[in-house]
Amino acid sequence: MKRQVIKIDRDKCDGCGICVTACHEGAIGLADGKAELLRDDYCDGLGDCLPACPAGAITFEEREAVAYNKNAQPDNREKQAYAEPPERSVASELRQWPIQIKLAPINAPFFQNASLLVSADCAAYAYGNFHNDYMRGKVTLIGCPKLDQIDYSEKLTDIIKSNNIKSVTVIRMEVPCCGGIEYAVKTALKNSGKIIPWQVVTISTDGQVLDDM
Repeated sequence: MKRQVIKIDRDKCDGCGICVTACHEGAIGLADGKAELLRDDYCDGLGDCLPACPAGAITFEEREAVAYNKNAQPDNREKQAYAEPPERSVASELRQWPIQIKLAPINAPFFQNASLLVSADCAAYAYGNFHNDYMRGKVTLIGCPKLDQIDYSEKLTDIIKSNNIKSVTVIRMEVPCCGGIEYAVKTALKNSGKIIPWQVVTISTDGQVLDDM
């Protein structure tokens, strides 16, 4: 039968995986770092994945395709292709992908009306309840200015300028090198020309909150 299904342009796809999460039917997986339609009968043709793709790599096409089967389930091989996370006792509060500052698309849909968390990547390991206390309800970006050897302020400025960010929380470790991530956020807020509520939380190397201002 001829019907409408999605088409993914692999040249445009950057492998961010946002479409995999957006597709409730499990029709999209990642293969060799690129998104692909797993099987025609998984795709309902409604296109929940289209607005989620920051690269504009997904469109509709009308072609010969197997009818949509709402009862179809990916087999084990296909589940592995899109890396379905294992069951766990503590739920993750991560709301989007990617999370690295360097990799995040500036105009990604998840930034609109978001409360932004910008964190040193060590903080989640030092502070045991990081997901529940700080990530819940926020879009999370992480980085390490010492390892990346980069000033994140320009990228963060573009994100804040281009999106309706409601608030910004910075989480840094007490070590001096984490001053770079705090500086980058403060500079980005200043350069954006916007007045946005913000705070800085400092975590000690033994996982204690030193200040929250």
